[in-house]
Amino acid sequence: MAVRNARPPFHPFTAGISRRRFLRGTAGAGLAVAAAGTAVATSGCARVDLTDEPGGGTLLKRLRDRGSVRVGFANEAPYSFLDKNADLTGEAAELAKVIFDRLGVPKVDPVPADFGALIAGLRSGLFDIIGAGMSVTPKRCEAVAFTDPEFNASEAFLVPRGNPKGLKTMADAAASGATVGVLLGAVEADIAEKSGVPDGKIVRFADQPSAFDGVAGGRVDAVALTSISLRWGLKQRSGLNLEVTPPYRPIVDGQEFLAAAGSFAVRPDQTGFVEAFNRELHVLRDSGDLLRIQQPFGFTKDDVPAPDLTAEKVCQG
Repeated sequence: MAVRNARPPFHPFTAGISRRRFLRGTAGAGLAVAAAGTAVATSGCARVDLTDEPGGGTLLKRLRDRGSVRVGFANEAPYSFLDKNADLTGEAAELAKVIFDRLGVPKVDPVPADFGALIAGLRSGLFDIIGAGMSVTPKRCEAVAFTDPEFNASEAFLVPRGNPKGLKTMADAAASGATVGVLLGAVEADIAEKSGVPDGKIVRFADQPSAFDGVAGGRVDAVALTSISLRWGLKQRSGLNLEVTPPYRPIVDGQEFLAAAGSFAVRPDQTGFVEAFNRELHVLRDSGDLLRIQQPFGFTKDDVPAPDLTAEKVCQG
């Protein structure tokens, strides 16, 4: 996705597009750190110790000693974004604040970056962790270590009110001959292709606003995206004669498609930290506190990952 750098004035819908754009050109990619007229960590260009040890290791110790963690984010609502006061908020941001406080790291310093540069920035030590609701994919798992998913988003369609094509799943779209809008680089294109939607019936949009305009203007019959993003986006653009269909879990090649599972990410050699982070994440999930953190940003109980959904499982594809 072509995520826009944070800069005032901020609008929570247009600040960025699909967090699920697949990793492209991480080697040598430049980190687009934005000032945004706010208190973004000025130490964002400081290099960090890139080693770790079992049980939390040097990364967690370093963060505790510093009293802060630098979180790389792409300024995309509803995951991590700067609000109208230039404060970091969003589902991943608020979850990060809670988990790091539980880990003994009281301060979260946001470091905004272009989404496509997040992995490169992490691997070069420009921040400590990615907190952008990044989807776990086997390709990305080769470059970073993911925590267990914080959410497992269901899919849905944005359609004209009344859902004239009667779409419930991507298989319905294929059977009905519907023209489906997707975001450039997003996993929905793969879902559509593998569900039998002809390439000529798949329209790729650069961002969410243009996709919304596409279905509102009749260019496409539906836009496929996570139900989370569609609900949030429609809320920001009230007045459109559109609706979001009920969420569903895509089945591809006979198996549930898991590429909409979002996680935090650290360097591959920081597995000890991942274990410590996961322990706190699991406590929040099992107590119901995870959902309470996520609900203000449009997440529902259907988006909470099952206990057996691990990063390792998603990385295996």
